[in-house]
Amino acid sequence: MWPYPKVLAHRGGGTLAPENTLAGFRTGLQFGYRAAEFDVMLTRDEMPILMHDPQRGRTLPGVGQIAETDWAQLCELDAGAWHGPSFAGERICTLEQGLDFCIGNGIWMNVEIKPGASAQAVRTGELTALAVGRRFTAALEALRDDPASPQAAVLPVLSSFSFDALMAAKEAAPDLPRGFLVDTIPDDWQARLQQLQAVALHTSHKNLTPQLARQVKDAGYGLFCYTVNDAARAVEIMGWGVDAFCTDRIDLIRADAY
Repeated sequence: MWPYPKVLAHRGGGTLAPENTLAGFRTGLQFGYRAAEFDVMLTRDEMPILMHDPQRGRTLPGVGQIAETDWAQLCELDAGAWHGPSFAGERICTLEQGLDFCIGNGIWMNVEIKPGASAQAVRTGELTALAVGRRFTAALEALRDDPASPQAAVLPVLSSFSFDALMAAKEAAPDLPRGFLVDTIPDDWQARLQQLQAVALHTSHKNLTPQLARQVKDAGYGLFCYTVNDAARAVEIMGWGVDAFCTDRIDLIRADAY
């Protein structure tokens, strides 16, 4: 149900580096992390980039919505100075650059589709899935020939809180695995997963209970939690049957802890 890594660096390098940047991935590698979660958003001119916040101000200087700004303007901004002087000058990266770096360094990926505007949900899901699918053509072909192929464990999982974005990803690249993201597990979670043909449910560990975890696992789905920063809590939820989680504290929780 979950052939993927158990512990992921949240947004690339957790709290130790600017999120959703190549510097974040490099920092994760320094701590032994070869699995990462990151966010994908579209610019106004439909460039898929690694970005969490829909607006500038926290990780990028200035003001304005990402969905209303072109890539040519965003790529000139400093995406590292907010975190600390040692990261000053770090730039945001495109999804293509992020995929290339992760593939080149053997980093498994949970790609969260994060539309910056509701009107972009379908297009964000579509373009993200197409970009990921292009990079994993060989693995997808091997899986079509042999559903039990070990290449299944190589494929990134596409996840999203946006049902529409994830459905669009399913239409664009149906063979890529999908995980539906929810803050609190809704009553219709299983119907939603079936519609998406998802492999996993992704949810906040704060709202999870042993009973809910067992329901998900008994239904045959993977169960992923965000964002677990306490080692004792990680042990607890893994004991409930949780398959994997992401963490900001890559300095406190070892990548190979499970």
